[in-house]
Amino acid sequence: MGITRTSRHKRSASGAQRAHYRKKRKFELGRQSAQTRIGAKRIHTVRVRGGNLKYRALRLESGNFAWASEHCTRKTRIIGVVYNSSNNELVRTNTLVKSAVIQIDAAPFRQWFEAHYAQPVTKKGKQTVVEEKEEKKLSNHAQRKVDERKKDAKIDPLLESQFAAGRLYALISSRPGQSGRADGYVLEGKELEFYLRKLRTGKHSKHG
Repeated sequence: MGITRTSRHKRSASGAQRAHYRKKRKFELGRQSAQTRIGAKRIHTVRVRGGNLKYRALRLESGNFAWASEHCTRKTRIIGVVYNSSNNELVRTNTLVKSAVIQIDAAPFRQWFEAHYAQPVTKKGKQTVVEEKEEKKLSNHAQRKVDERKKDAKIDPLLESQFAAGRLYALISSRPGQSGRADGYVLEGKELEFYLRKLRTGKHSKHG
């Protein structure tokens, strides 16, 4: 029997089984979920209604992630799934789905921050960047620009600790099984606090 997206097979509110009055139709069909895992990129195309194509990602290893407060988007490596509000099994198996909380490599964002603000992301043990910058004498115009930027170079302490560990928490906002991509945004502010609380209460099996 094929997967179908109707409720004709469901019992009625009183518990009675519904009588069959027609067969399944092609336009009601459903398909198995993609169960996108982490690995070397593997995408299948699926021909769908209207002759259109869907891109079913079976394996993905990276995606575009936006750091909203800094207006910065970078392609970065996906490390693992750490939380999923719908199903712990998807965390255990590292399955990429929309709204899954994942860990991504912080390096591209660190490089951008240090180039943009000419100062390290974390306070501790990262003086080398500043020293290198001092050696390169900037023109007055460039120096003014950097000084202006430094006024806004504040970073959330929660994000700072993640940068120190080299991994950021992010949320997938695309649908890997439909679009073939795992894109999303870096968690920060109230949303990050919310998910960190969830992670601490152990409502999932944690993978680093």
